[in-house]
Amino acid sequence: MQLPPTVTPRAFDRLAEIGAAQDGKALRIAVEGGGCSGFQYEIELDDPREDDLILEGSGQKVVVDAVSLPFLGGAVIDFTEELIGARFVINNPNASSSCGCGTSFSM
Repeated sequence: MQLPPTVTPRAFDRLAEIGAAQDGKALRIAVEGGGCSGFQYEIELDDPREDDLILEGSGQKVVVDAVSLPFLGGAVIDFTEELIGARFVINNPNASSSCGCGTSFSM
């Protein structure tokens, strides 16, 4: 059994800054086929669903659906601010390679 993904305090703090929980929303992390490396991350604010894994911290929620969960075992969900912009990032130990955009990977 893989470890579930984890969320950094910085990512939870950013969700609090944008007021996600006040609107009843959570940060959804999903994996879909496509992208330049075979799989791509979909990251959006969404309503939690019944079959989601819910990761909570600082009054905020990050959710992962059951289909995406096997692709995200042991991953770390973080928030970064760089010259190219501020964004949520996923450090995924399961990805054998990723592309420069940071949203596409292969296994």
